[in-house]
Amino acid sequence: MKIEPNKPSFLERLIFDHRPAVILLCLLISIFLFYQAAQVRPQTSFEKMIPLGHPYIQNMLEHRNDLANMGNVVRISVEAKEGTIFSKEYMETLRQIHDEVFYIHGVDRSNLKSLWSPSVRWTEVTEQGFAGGEVIPQTYDGSPESLEDLRDNILKSGQIGRLVANNFKSSIIDVPLMESYPDPENPSRQIALDYQKFSHELEEKIRDKYEAQNPNVDIHIIGFAKKVGDLIDGLVDVAMFFIIAIGITLALLMWFTRCVRSTIAVVVTTLVAVIWQLGLLHTFGFGLDPYSMLVPFLVFAIGISHGVQKINGIAIASSDAGDSLTAARMAFRQLFIPGLVALLSDAVGFVTLLLIDIGVIRELAIGASLGVAVIILTNLILLPVTISYLGISKRAIKQSQDDAVREHPFWRALSGFASPKVAPISVFLALLALLGGLWYSQNLKIGDLDQGAPELHPDSRYNLDNDFIIRNYSTSSDILVVMVKTAPEGCAAYDTLAAMDELMWKMQNTEGVQSAVSMVTVARQGIKGMNEGSLKWETLSRNQFVLNNSIARAEGMYNNDCSLAPVIVYLNDHKAETLEHVIEVAREFAEENNREGLEFVLAAGNAGIEAATNEVIAESETTMLIAVYAAVGFMCLLTFRSIAATLCVMLPLVLTSILGNALMAFMGIGVKVATLPVIALGVGIGVDYGIYIYSRLETYLKAGMPLQEAYYETLKSTGKAVLFTGVCLSIGVVTWVFSAIKFQADMGLMLTFMFLWNMFGAIWLLPALARFLVRPAKVKAA
Repeated sequence: MKIEPNKPSFLERLIFDHRPAVILLCLLISIFLFYQAAQVRPQTSFEKMIPLGHPYIQNMLEHRNDLANMGNVVRISVEAKEGTIFSKEYMETLRQIHDEVFYIHGVDRSNLKSLWSPSVRWTEVTEQGFAGGEVIPQTYDGSPESLEDLRDNILKSGQIGRLVANNFKSSIIDVPLMESYPDPENPSRQIALDYQKFSHELEEKIRDKYEAQNPNVDIHIIGFAKKVGDLIDGLVDVAMFFIIAIGITLALLMWFTRCVRSTIAVVVTTLVAVIWQLGLLHTFGFGLDPYSMLVPFLVFAIGISHGVQKINGIAIASSDAGDSLTAARMAFRQLFIPGLVALLSDAVGFVTLLLIDIGVIRELAIGASLGVAVIILTNLILLPVTISYLGISKRAIKQSQDDAVREHPFWRALSGFASPKVAPISVFLALLALLGGLWYSQNLKIGDLDQGAPELHPDSRYNLDNDFIIRNYSTSSDILVVMVKTAPEGCAAYDTLAAMDELMWKMQNTEGVQSAVSMVTVARQGIKGMNEGSLKWETLSRNQFVLNNSIARAEGMYNNDCSLAPVIVYLNDHKAETLEHVIEVAREFAEENNREGLEFVLAAGNAGIEAATNEVIAESETTMLIAVYAAVGFMCLLTFRSIAATLCVMLPLVLTSILGNALMAFMGIGVKVATLPVIALGVGIGVDYGIYIYSRLETYLKAGMPLQEAYYETLKSTGKAVLFTGVCLSIGVVTWVFSAIKFQADMGLMLTFMFLWNMFGAIWLLPALARFLVRPAKVKAA
């Protein structure tokens, strides 16, 4: 049945009556934004990765100057392959590495700590009283005697399992970092820490240089900055996979359109959208970070989806139009509103990510929204204007004409999804899938589910380094810090120390905790030492003068005015359940023991940051999903003016989201900073399919066609473009499974699933729902 086109709108006349001006304007915009895009650089920061509004983070930042080596820290472990650290060659290499790290820009030099640091000291009790000094004294000369003294000093320093491995085969350099540091050439100017450059300096100036210089040394490096640096290096992989996706898309588009001109037009206008998006990012002062580096591909995917619809529409219109301009105008008239609604739904869906108080997610939301906005100009306006000049090949028009009149067994079979017999079965199966997905998605966890850096593969250099440190040191890299606040000079009071001692005992007896230390640890040892080392005196004295003397050696365990002292809790790992359990125990203790003049404040350390991030994500996930669906639903309702139509488009998306959560649970992927946006992005991209199909289906229904026949005609036109887009994009993104970055490989699988299931849901479930939800007055008996 032939559908009569609507009359041209003001916008259509404005665009197509001024085509040269449209192309010139786009060209001028492209020149400016191409220049801006060329200046985009990878950038991130520690503070962008954490929820700054969370109470834990605010507490940590408030006291960051009193918490040295407990925030953004890199740990460098220098291992002796043969023998122990007690050799002249090893100690000289360690000294050189310490000095080299000292001069790397961004290092907080005042808090750099290794065996060569003067602040690392030993103490012992002698007949004359306490004795002590630097672990490596000024008299050290590398001789066997001085090495033996070094061994004795380390044994008396309390650093075994912390700075020195339990087997004496390696030692650690703790490298605290500054988010910004004075420009060496202009000290009045601050420079933000470049994580990629810093990571490369660690590799080139430390690992490569000193492993080559001393073949008996292996160097292991972990820490937030090193992990982020490795992830930024993965941007090269993303660029490679992006090129592969373009190649696959180009080949499949050529097969689909049978037209070189239209294929190149779609790909080029979509690439223009990607470059515009990158240019706008730089214009507004943003860069690419490890978690938003997937946005350009998503923009490309959305652009291809809409571009295929436009080319398909123009090819169909070319059968009735006398020239390419008329065909382009007819397709614009038919598809601009559905495309605009779909893109606005995408944009509104992405904007809901701004509800999450984490900088990288908010920047991802801004980047994705900008990308969708430029697609409105490039793929909905520039593409049809371009095709109005280039035209569609005669071969493609002939194929479209033949498709319009011949019978299609495949589409005829799929149109059965709208039949009265098949529709109830489809809805029943969808309900079963929904219930099964809801049941299994209960296993979905918030946060990391593995040790080390789950964003990287288990066999990555970073995770192997992390595993080495976990195996060889008593103190793990996962640290939770509870801050104990008192009045000035109050941290040494007996009541304060007794409460801290009780907290340490409680934490040490909590599952998931390795050990806990604080100034109480030093005080108890000091009191024991002052009493001839008798174990029965390893307790807290009620005599304030004794306590004052005992904590004098707890350097670094309290601040300058003794108003804040950290309790440092070393955890087995930072898995979601470990953090949740340990934080709950610490929170309960704080609530029971906080009183005037004494306050236990959570939380610092990387485990405290992870716990805060997990809490924000857990609180935001449901809110974000409700906002996404509310926004997309409102856009559909505004467009179709029908609750039934809105439900037909939305319910398949809900099913896909729930099944996606179940898939994440099955694959062992937690909901975290890297994965949460994919849930919203999947809804945003998936709604396009449903809007295009229902808008075309509604046109045929209003023309008086029965539902099943209307759906058959919809599949012949719009449906084949939807099917092609879903398969094409899935093939492009599934290549990510070969990425060196694990979270990109996981996202490749997740996006492949969402592309396919959103497409399948639109083709399979939407017509079945229409059979039950669309008013009978609009549907003749099949």
